[in-house]
Amino acid sequence: MQLRHIKTLLIPQEGAAKVTCMTWAPNNTKFAVCTVDRVVLLYDEQGERRDKFSTKPLDSKYGKQSYVVNDMVFSPDSTKIAIGQSDNIIFVYRIGEEWGDKKAICNKFVQTSAVTCLLWPAEHAVVYGLVDGKVRLANTQTNKSSTIYGTESCVVSLTSNVSGKGILSGHADGTVVRYFFDDEGSGESQGKLLTHTCPPYALAWGANSIMVGGCDKKVVAYGREGHILQTFDYTRDQMEREFTVASTSPSGQSVVFGSYDRLRVFNWAPRRGMWDEAKPKEIPNLYTITSLAWKKDGSRLCAGTLCGGVELFDCCLRRTIYKNKFEMTYVGLSQVIVRNLSTGTRVVLKSYYGYEIEEVKIMGKDRFLVAHTSDTLLLGDLLTNKLSEVPWPGSGGNEKFFFENESVCMIFNAGELSLVEYSNNEILGSVRTEFMNPHLISVRLNERKQRGTEDNKKLAYLIDIKTIAVVDLAGGYNLGTISHDSKIDWLELNETGRKLLFRDKKLRLHLYDIESSVKTTLLSFCSYVQWVPGSDVVVAQNRGNLCIWYSIDSPESITMFPIKGDIVDLERVDGKTDVMVTEGVNTVTCTLDEGLIEFGTAVDDGDYDRATAFLETLEMSPETEAMWKTLSKLAVEACQLHIAERCFAALGDVSTLRFLHQTNQIADKVSEEMAGDLYEKIRNNQRALECYCKGAAFRKAVELARIAFPAEVVKLEEAWGDYLVQQKQMDAAINHFIEAGCSVKAIEAAIAARQWKKAVHILELQEDPSTAPYYVKIAQYYASMQDYEVAEQLFVKGGHIKDAIEMFTTAGRWEEAHKLAVKCMTEEEVMALYISRAQELERDGKFKEAERLFATVKQPDLAITMYKKNRMFDDVIRLVAKHHPDLLTETHLHLAKELEAESRFSEAEYHFMEAEEWKAAVHMYRVNDMWEEAHRVAKSHGGAGAQKQVAYLWARSLGGEAAVKLLNKFGLLEYAIESASNNLSFDFAFDLARVSCKEKIPEIHLKHAIYLEDEGKFAEAEVEFIKAGKPKEAVLMYVHNKDWTNAQRVAENHDPESVSEVLVGQAKFCFEQKDYQKAEAFLLRAQRPDLAVKYYKDGDMWSDAMRICKEYLPNKLSLLQEEYEKETAKKGNRGVEGLLEQAREWEQSGEYARAVECYLKVKEDSNTALMEKCWMKAAELAIKFLSGERPVEVIRVVGPRLTKLRKYNAAAELYLNMDLIKEAIDVFIEGEEWNKAKRVAKELEPRYEDYVDQKYKEHLKNQGKVESLVGVDVMAALDMYADRGQWEKCLETASKQNFKILHKYVALYATHLIKEDDAPRALQLYIQHGAPPNPQNFNIYKRLFLDLINLPDTDGHEAYRMWAELRNFLLQLCENLSKSAEVNSAAHEEFEQMLLIAHYYATRSAARGVEQLIGVASRLSVSLLRHTELVPAEKAFYEAGLACREVGWENMAFIFLNHFLDLCDAIDEGTLGNLDHSDFLNTDIPFEVPVPTKLCITVAQREAIRDWVLMVSMDQRLEQILPQDERNTYEASLVAVNTGIRSLPCVLTGYPVLRNKIEFSSPGRAANKEDWNKFLMATKTTHSPECQDVLKFISQWCGGLPASGFSFH
Repeated sequence: MQLRHIKTLLIPQEGAAKVTCMTWAPNNTKFAVCTVDRVVLLYDEQGERRDKFSTKPLDSKYGKQSYVVNDMVFSPDSTKIAIGQSDNIIFVYRIGEEWGDKKAICNKFVQTSAVTCLLWPAEHAVVYGLVDGKVRLANTQTNKSSTIYGTESCVVSLTSNVSGKGILSGHADGTVVRYFFDDEGSGESQGKLLTHTCPPYALAWGANSIMVGGCDKKVVAYGREGHILQTFDYTRDQMEREFTVASTSPSGQSVVFGSYDRLRVFNWAPRRGMWDEAKPKEIPNLYTITSLAWKKDGSRLCAGTLCGGVELFDCCLRRTIYKNKFEMTYVGLSQVIVRNLSTGTRVVLKSYYGYEIEEVKIMGKDRFLVAHTSDTLLLGDLLTNKLSEVPWPGSGGNEKFFFENESVCMIFNAGELSLVEYSNNEILGSVRTEFMNPHLISVRLNERKQRGTEDNKKLAYLIDIKTIAVVDLAGGYNLGTISHDSKIDWLELNETGRKLLFRDKKLRLHLYDIESSVKTTLLSFCSYVQWVPGSDVVVAQNRGNLCIWYSIDSPESITMFPIKGDIVDLERVDGKTDVMVTEGVNTVTCTLDEGLIEFGTAVDDGDYDRATAFLETLEMSPETEAMWKTLSKLAVEACQLHIAERCFAALGDVSTLRFLHQTNQIADKVSEEMAGDLYEKIRNNQRALECYCKGAAFRKAVELARIAFPAEVVKLEEAWGDYLVQQKQMDAAINHFIEAGCSVKAIEAAIAARQWKKAVHILELQEDPSTAPYYVKIAQYYASMQDYEVAEQLFVKGGHIKDAIEMFTTAGRWEEAHKLAVKCMTEEEVMALYISRAQELERDGKFKEAERLFATVKQPDLAITMYKKNRMFDDVIRLVAKHHPDLLTETHLHLAKELEAESRFSEAEYHFMEAEEWKAAVHMYRVNDMWEEAHRVAKSHGGAGAQKQVAYLWARSLGGEAAVKLLNKFGLLEYAIESASNNLSFDFAFDLARVSCKEKIPEIHLKHAIYLEDEGKFAEAEVEFIKAGKPKEAVLMYVHNKDWTNAQRVAENHDPESVSEVLVGQAKFCFEQKDYQKAEAFLLRAQRPDLAVKYYKDGDMWSDAMRICKEYLPNKLSLLQEEYEKETAKKGNRGVEGLLEQAREWEQSGEYARAVECYLKVKEDSNTALMEKCWMKAAELAIKFLSGERPVEVIRVVGPRLTKLRKYNAAAELYLNMDLIKEAIDVFIEGEEWNKAKRVAKELEPRYEDYVDQKYKEHLKNQGKVESLVGVDVMAALDMYADRGQWEKCLETASKQNFKILHKYVALYATHLIKEDDAPRALQLYIQHGAPPNPQNFNIYKRLFLDLINLPDTDGHEAYRMWAELRNFLLQLCENLSKSAEVNSAAHEEFEQMLLIAHYYATRSAARGVEQLIGVASRLSVSLLRHTELVPAEKAFYEAGLACREVGWENMAFIFLNHFLDLCDAIDEGTLGNLDHSDFLNTDIPFEVPVPTKLCITVAQREAIRDWVLMVSMDQRLEQILPQDERNTYEASLVAVNTGIRSLPCVLTGYPVLRNKIEFSSPGRAANKEDWNKFLMATKTTHSPECQDVLKFISQWCGGLPASGFSFH
């Protein structure tokens, strides 16, 4: 199976937007996807989006976000979709067959917990899993659910087998449960099938096994009964993640698992009976696959992702083009899609037995499919899409296929004819015949329906050239055999299979009646013969005649026409039959009588329905009418009265028609009733009851049911009632419905019968809320009769109080309406009702009644609005005062303004007064020029102030003398002039003043001037100020506005005293503008030098201040200088310029000490150049002009400051000027000027040279400049390399020194590596640099040896290099020791022992690489046991035991491994005190061994050994005794038990050398001859470099090899 990406159906989003589920429709035309926003998108099979619909929550009040869609599935007919949701419900949506059909919910199943997964295996059965562990079935026909089985664990997955007859459910605890609706004879078990290692989210049921995947990154294939077949483990694949979903191909022979960025494909290999993994489909950035859906024809796979993407893949094993007409897509071993390239139609060819389909062929004019499997044959009709698969054991492919018959395929093979009916999976029949010509075989399968015949399948064929056999294929028996005297060359059955036509070589045409076995000769010299399709009419040609038998039952009745040519064909299309005749080059047609053909055939078959149908297609004519008459007669004779009724209707015989219609109805009923009576007599009560019901004899039916079927009585009473309702006998039906308990139907019948009281009586007995609507119907009747009390009761009982209220309101009975309304209607509804009624009353002018209704519903505002609209202001005020007292004032104001607008001033005044707004009333009278009224109101309500104000305004409106008179009348003239001035009415004020009060005129001018100044009219203001006699005010005005010219002009012309003020103001302005020269000139003109000093001082311009002071105010100079010094001290850095200036002044005045102080005080961090310059100046002045210790003090202050500024040379130069050599050197050192420091020390003070060198070394160390340090101090540099871990550099540098220094750092590095658990690298270090026999290194060597022998998994061939290097290192060490003072010391002996052990380990690794030397390796493992005081005991015993077991020394293996387990337990306890050593008494295996801190063996290895030891113990076939040799001593022990003699160990095996020994030149070295020769031979034959290396070492260690030694190549 290969996956090829076709297109992206849904583009993924940036974040998580999980595609929760997807599904393909079974008819392959629709694909559905559910997105994260719970919308279902519908696509066509090309992947184009065509439709969508939104899902809905269980309850809309919880909102759209309250649930997620967990799964969905199409119905088997592809017209519905079931949606399983997390809010505990399944909705079934009808989506229709066409795109855009209306989507509607047709079923919903509410659950007790969330729905997790869905299947829809059968027509009305939806299977689903729940979070609570139940697997349930929902029946969409009955709308009910039931539990199939329950578990304790959440259902995480559901899948079905290929046929859909069985299901598997996966649960969160790893359980997988199987259930069959029909096991199809497999006999497989049901219930808990297996327990997976993790929750089986990815669950698939293939054709031959079950596959499960999950979060453990494994895919496991299980057999039919739950045993593991295969495991695909991806735990080591870093790129793989958990498996989230799986899907099985429709054939069940491929499974796809989805994980992260990847689809894994598994294909079933039937020949090997196992799954093969195909190359996975890797898709970068796809992210986790959350959903998979496989198209039902197997050709497409869709994958949905965590980010909301949906990808479409093409699935196929291979694809071929057949004859450039058909495309064959093998989507599985047993499934092929055949597509017609020209029409695009497709057929899915599938082996239902799962066999692999071999080559597919298209035959029979490109209409029929043929394909083989190993055991079956697949056949199909591409036109009708009918497919068959029949058993067909291997035939070698020699069959011949004939497709002349459209409903059956004829297959010839080895003298046997087999018939296969399309869409039938069994062979219809097989017969032996040698005649393969289709003209000599005739098959008829249910081609024409005949009365009394159900399954009509007949075959006629030749047994030999003169004998015909006719077989009934349905029954499987022979109908007859026809022997003929001549060879037969054509035969054919009629469509009903009752007649057989055949022709012989002599051109004689014969008819054979199969039922009567009568043979008749029809014609001689017959050159053409054919049955007319769909009839029993025969057409034949006899020389120049066309012969037609319209009634074949009368062979003598033949119709003949002369023709000139030959008949070539016969066509029957659209109710017309034509015979095609060739006359020379032309073709002519002879049309047959269709009426005789069709009508005659139907009548002959007794198929009067077909005859009727044919006649209905013909227009009425004398011939047609004759046929209707014939048919009516036949139908009456045959007692088919319904057909007779139709005939008389066509003939227009109304009376007969009506009689027959009634007769048929009566007959139907009577016949049923009579049948019922008969059945009752023969005690067949069930059939009797059915007949009584069909015949509407309900009285008899009920009587019978009371005796025989009491449970059915209720149903019958209901049916009786229904029948009476149909008959419009409503009164009679009521009681039957009551008897049946069908209250609703009884009520409906009572209402229909207008039995109102009876209906009410029945209703009152009901408790069913569904009967409530009937109360309304009855209440409406009583309301129409104006019986309101009864109607009200009924409306209330029916829960339709609103209808009762409507009734009362329609009748104008408002009190009754209000009583009801308060009970049932909402406040809003009552309000709407009453408001509408009140508005009606308002229109009628009944304001008080309307107000009462408004008040009833607490809507006084509407009443207020009503009164206002109708200008009834008193009522408005009354209601506002009552209901809105807080708005009363506002209402008065509002009304007053309205009245004012209408010029109703006195009424408006009343409302203004009520609102306490007398000012508004005054304003009203003012604007309307009613001053007396305004004055009255102001006087009455506003007091004296208001009265004065109104009088003033009144006077102002009059003007002139009239105004003066009025004001004099009220005594308010001066008040008016003041008010006019204050209110800027200067003209009115001047008028009043000129007439009666001229002394007020200057005051008015002043106020006018101030007003003009504020307005910015300075020239006019100047005039007014001068008129008012206030020229100084004009000067100040100009000064304020900095108009100095005008200020000076006015001052000089009108107020000379103000000139100095103008100059001072001008000076101040110039100072602000920093025009100091002008400012100074103005102040000196104004004779104010003190102000000049002050301004300069304030501007921090002390020098100018001092200059002015010295020149114009010399008596104040000393005070100013003191102030200046204080200010400078206060300001600090901010006074830098002042300090500099002061310093320069002191310097100029010869006050050098004070100048130096000032220069030293300069600190300006932002200007280092300035500071350096000042401090250098201070030093220079001190050196030149100061005496005593002061210059040195100054240098000691300036030096560090310059150093801080990194001016090292300047500082050093100053120090040297004062002979401060050490300080100068320190400055150069701080500035890293090492050469200058050295030169100063060398030339001026040699005793400081060492000091400079020491500081230089420290500097290099601190800076990490090791390379530079090497040239100065090698040891310090080496220490620094070591501290930094730069060991390679360290050793490289040390190697350039002496041997002792090198090995000091080699030892340090080795110690570091051992601490880092990297003993192999430490060993390499000594291999590279040698092993000096320094006692201080002995602990390192021992620790190195112990760490290496404690390494796990080092007993194999691949570890040889490490052991050889350890051995060579120890040999070198021992040789060095033998030449040193440590020769023969305890340490020397210990290292010799370590050398021997390392040699054994190396030799063992070399021997393990050569098969012939496996025994040598085992002996070495055993020999190492005597060295367990150094070798870890548990490791030695473990390796010895495994080695012995490997070569079959099971006694030793058992003893060693048993002791290994004892050692492990003792190590766990932390003591070897309780260890049993009895097995090793009288051996040289030590008892006292060190207790390891941790085991070198893993827990798994230990448990495996424990199992083996336990198994061997149970067998009791081994003796727990070590093998002994000729010394009666354990064979590997060097010390003999009886004599105490210690034998030499063999240099190759470690075993004692007893006899046949080979000795070496070095004393104490020997070998067993047999082992030595074996080793030599193996080395020669295998050329093993490791074995050669061992011999080379032995030669070196033992002082050469024996004479029969080995030559090295």
